[in-house]
Amino acid sequence: MAQKETLLEIKNLVTEFKTDDELVKAVNDISFTLARGETIGIVGESGSGKSVTSLSVMRLIPNPPGKISGGEIIFHSKEKGAIDLLKLSEKEMREIRGNEIAMIFQEPMTSLNPVFTCGSQVMEAIMLHQKVKKQEAKEKTIALFKEVQLPRPESIFDAYPHQISGGQKQRVMIAMAMSCNPSILIADEPTTALDVTVQKTILDLMLKLQTEHDMGIMFITHDLGVIAELADKVVVMYKGKIVEQGPVMEIFANPQHPYTKGLLACRPPLDRRLKWLPTVADFMGTDENGNIVEKAHTISEVLNKAVVTKDERDVAHKTLYAKEPILSIKNLKTHFPIKSGFFGKTKDYVKAVDDVSFDVYPGETLGLVGESGCGKTTLGRTILRLIEPTAGDIIFKGKNLVQLNPEDMRAVRKDLQIIFQDPYSSLNPRITIGEAIMEPMQVHKILANDKERKEKVLELLKRVNMEEKHFYRYPHEFSGGQRQRICIARALALSPQFIICDESVSALDVSIQAQVLNLLNELKRDFHFTYIFISHDLSVVKFMSDRMVVMNKGKVEEMGDADSICDNPQTEYTQKLISAIPKGRLEDIQASIEAKKALKV
Repeated sequence: MAQKETLLEIKNLVTEFKTDDELVKAVNDISFTLARGETIGIVGESGSGKSVTSLSVMRLIPNPPGKISGGEIIFHSKEKGAIDLLKLSEKEMREIRGNEIAMIFQEPMTSLNPVFTCGSQVMEAIMLHQKVKKQEAKEKTIALFKEVQLPRPESIFDAYPHQISGGQKQRVMIAMAMSCNPSILIADEPTTALDVTVQKTILDLMLKLQTEHDMGIMFITHDLGVIAELADKVVVMYKGKIVEQGPVMEIFANPQHPYTKGLLACRPPLDRRLKWLPTVADFMGTDENGNIVEKAHTISEVLNKAVVTKDERDVAHKTLYAKEPILSIKNLKTHFPIKSGFFGKTKDYVKAVDDVSFDVYPGETLGLVGESGCGKTTLGRTILRLIEPTAGDIIFKGKNLVQLNPEDMRAVRKDLQIIFQDPYSSLNPRITIGEAIMEPMQVHKILANDKERKEKVLELLKRVNMEEKHFYRYPHEFSGGQRQRICIARALALSPQFIICDESVSALDVSIQAQVLNLLNELKRDFHFTYIFISHDLSVVKFMSDRMVVMNKGKVEEMGDADSICDNPQTEYTQKLISAIPKGRLEDIQASIEAKKALKV
């Protein structure tokens, strides 16, 4: 087989950042190569150095505080041959950036300028690098929008970023990246916040574009399931270093490093039920000198300890469903008016929640799953009356919440709490996290004084695996996973009976996600909570839930035992959701390798 042409060689790269206290090597002496038509997957948790690696290749490291202090980045340019990107001037680098090496960022909303239309932003990139006139640039942009399978390309050309969905914004970013037919496409977590069905479409699209344009792709993610179906080679990063790299099949079939084993094991499986999710800590620790120590040799060794048998589950459910429901939703509707004209006349309604009914039992976790826009978040917020229902009943412990006045509703809110998707926007950046957790206790007059409340907050912080010293720190001083733990502690402060988790782990790394999901289950056991768990990720919902409600366009598509729905989905919509989940099984990897070979013939 002919050797593929090398596009990029990274040799002994070091990128460091100066802080007040020390010099941090975010990327520490790493080396790998990328060939034409090849996809290399770079995986690791937040802070592992994977995004800094991509920004180093693009020469986008902010200086100060960062700088590339060692190594070489050899790019084999179409026009200039082999060049070391680190030796180019900023002007020379600008000619390569976006033209020969393009990048898709994690968050399309912050990457697109909100005051310009989507079309004008892609046109600008084409006119800058290809020196063509406006009309030709417009035609090329619309052709690109068709190529990335955007619906109604002409209307999206004139739309602003806020007027289109997350998946559509990501496609606009891919169109912009592809506008100059680059040799290398760097994709930094491009599907993290997307539904599994949209994610699958984006991954298929990237593979199609790669085949047509013979690009090299550097795909950065924390999710090994995604890498399994897309990458040819895998590079695993941990604390700035590469701990393992090799062909995708080799890494998945026989991982060598305990960190890789941890990353592979911590994604919720669809084919079995677990009591708890394995985490990286189950596979590795450190000794007194900071050296990595392996705790478990195989993934099955850890998984076998966590498996729940069908008999155990049946016994637990018999007790659970013998009780009276704690919450009954009856024919609930939440409709939003669509207004038009000068006088704002209502011409139609968006039926976000459309005649939904179900019960939730004390101690149960009910999963709500579906794509973005299916109504699951609106339903969660309507139950708490953060959004007022249009019709129907919400009966919580015998009280119909729809009929309560604001004062009585405020008293009930003590028992009903919500953990939001974005912990950063849920916390006030101007107050310490200790004050943020104490605040609802002061509003509801829990405990006699602030001294007692502070003791309670310190106890809660400890309960969610945080430290006492964190009481005095501000939200920006914590990672995403820590902020989510703070929001959980805040929800616990009022000793609620019922908690709605609204996409509360969707933005977290899979390893941190596993820790937070285990924590939520542990707290449920200890405090006898009842949960509604909302997510677009069916594998996460399956792990957490006793029963599951699948929603589509405001209605209940399917409802029943979580395991039964995953093993034997009854509707086409649920089947589509399940088939879109990247499972990372060896047979799926082999199938995708064969499919890629067939595409490239």
